[in-house]
Amino acid sequence: MKKKINTRLVGIAILAVVATVISITIVYYSFFEGQIRSDLEISAKLLKDTHYFESVNVDTDTIDLSTDIDELRVTWIGADGTVLYDNDARPEELTNHANRPEIQEAFEKGSGESVRRSDTMNMNTFYYAILLDNGTVLRVATEAENIQSVFLTALPIILAIILVILVVCVILSHMLTRQLIAPIENMAQNIEDIGTNPPYRELVPFANMIRQQHADILSAAKARQDFTANVSHELKTPLTAISGYAELIQNHMVDEAQHDHFITEIRKNAERLLSLINDIIRLSELDRNEEEQFFDVVDLYDVVGECMEGLGIAADKRNITLSFEGEHCSIRANREMIRELTDNLVQNAIRYNNEGGHVWVKVRGGVSPTLTVRDDGIGIPEHEQERIFQRFYRVDKSRSRETGGTGLGLAIVKHIVEIHDAKIEVHSTVGEGTEMKVTY
Repeated sequence: MKKKINTRLVGIAILAVVATVISITIVYYSFFEGQIRSDLEISAKLLKDTHYFESVNVDTDTIDLSTDIDELRVTWIGADGTVLYDNDARPEELTNHANRPEIQEAFEKGSGESVRRSDTMNMNTFYYAILLDNGTVLRVATEAENIQSVFLTALPIILAIILVILVVCVILSHMLTRQLIAPIENMAQNIEDIGTNPPYRELVPFANMIRQQHADILSAAKARQDFTANVSHELKTPLTAISGYAELIQNHMVDEAQHDHFITEIRKNAERLLSLINDIIRLSELDRNEEEQFFDVVDLYDVVGECMEGLGIAADKRNITLSFEGEHCSIRANREMIRELTDNLVQNAIRYNNEGGHVWVKVRGGVSPTLTVRDDGIGIPEHEQERIFQRFYRVDKSRSRETGGTGLGLAIVKHIVEIHDAKIEVHSTVGEGTEMKVTY
């Protein structure tokens, strides 16, 4: 960044110098041309007043301006264009001047001027002609360098100025860059400090975005660390139980009456371990969002109905009455994800219900189709309702483990809701039950 700023500042300085020199040269040359034209006009009028050219019968040999005005060429032209006198050449050696533009203009308007350029000599010849009272024309001329020649003459000085300015610009650009970058580097080193304000107003949105991203990264890293710790803890519990029961059986420290009980416990912990692993893998798949491409138009009522058919056994084990009603409605979704979402919501309603309780499942259509799962179970305290979608968070940990819950079901539900750009609402009262409503 520093190199870019230095290079651009130097480039701007050089461009400014070159543009200024060219502009000044053009302006100066324009004034220069104007001064030459003015001087020629004055010279012509002064020569007219000398009365050298009052009569065409004057002896031109008596007119000698060659030594008096070395840089000024004087030509006297007759009414027919014939050269009567020239201080730089013999008149008989010169051609008829009637076709010269400044002569023609002088005959027509009383005065005329023109400039003829010589690219080979890098010179311009300026002409001014004035009509005399006797019908003849007096013309004066002088040579001057053209603008290219003037510029080339000044080029060494221009290059020297550019070199000096370049050196100064390099030094100033380094100083300016250091002053500009220092506050930004200080802010970068203290990006976590909210009290460190951005040095420039334009950097406020950028700094806020970087700080937000930094906070999100830290939050994600902490969540991943917490998830790893929770996974380790959740896996350790069933593994420890399986290892302990197996060791007791292996060492013949279990009598026949307890043998079947220990085997049942090993099986239950193995199933719990398998459920945990499956849910962890499923969460990882949802994090990658690989199934989004398989979205299709599905009937929400049909999908929920299919899922309900397989949940009757789980409800019967706890003497829970399942009720399902609704209407057919179409949504764009992944069928398997909707089945998974429904299964987790209804399983939770059964798991955290009272013996002999009820679970009501409803599907409603309209502009925004909804799936509602309501139970009359233990309910969720208000201060814990925002945390129930966190991984491994349980309202009642003992009940969850007894009924086979992994603590990841609602986390999976939350992911599926986000993937479908849907919304989930929770309404719950302790001792009265819970209602979860998913709106598509």
